[in-house]
Amino acid sequence: MTLTAVITGASQGIGRATAYLLARKGYNVVLAARQHDRLEAVAGKIQEQGGQALAIPTDVTDIQQVNILIEKALETYTQVDVLINNAGICMTAPMAQTSLEDWQKILNVNLWGYIYPIHALLPHFLERRQGTIINVGSFGGKMPLPHMSAYCTSKYAVTGLTETLRLELEPKGIHVCGVHPSVTNSDFLERAVFRGEGDNSNQRIRQQMEEMLKSPLASQPEAVAEDIWNLIKSPQAEIVVATGAIATNLYRLAPNLTRWLLQQSIKQ
Repeated sequence: MTLTAVITGASQGIGRATAYLLARKGYNVVLAARQHDRLEAVAGKIQEQGGQALAIPTDVTDIQQVNILIEKALETYTQVDVLINNAGICMTAPMAQTSLEDWQKILNVNLWGYIYPIHALLPHFLERRQGTIINVGSFGGKMPLPHMSAYCTSKYAVTGLTETLRLELEPKGIHVCGVHPSVTNSDFLERAVFRGEGDNSNQRIRQQMEEMLKSPLASQPEAVAEDIWNLIKSPQAEIVVATGAIATNLYRLAPNLTRWLLQQSIKQ
């Protein structure tokens, strides 16, 4: 039987690249994202190339929509073998400029948007005693980043969710893996929030991020998709992607130095 993967945040960036790759590998792919037109475009391209794709517009912060996503996936393909939680938003702002509404939005998408699909699909995995859950986190879930308290909180939570679920589910035949990219050169800036002290600060922060995305330090969606594929083929605890591995290793080995360097970057 052809294997099936459900991918959230599949209309752009890492999710789209992963959908194309898995379709080329022969998977049925169930695509979830809020933007219907972009989602249909991804599905259409896969189908034109002979693959099987089902586009289901879904807001991952809405449990009812997520339940419908999983129900339709199972109705169409009978079984789901891989869940890739990828939907997310980025926010750069000092704590003083981060409202409670900002916190709720970040945590709803970046954390509850992972919990809901896992909760909906887990009974199916447990019944079959097999399945793979891959949570796309961030190197910001392995180390602190300046002016990203809300974002890093959500991503540290994803890391904790992933590691704890692995302990619980591995004995039951279910693999739980994490992939942690650095800043990724994708379309995420469309939804990213930048907030500083005044409009000029907001624009400066956005420009710095745009420059980072163009630099060799940025992860590429296709490279992250390859790492996701490697986790599906050969499950392991986690992969920290590209330059993110350098940064997180530095933080692990020399936390005081790393914190000092990060603090200096804020002052510039």
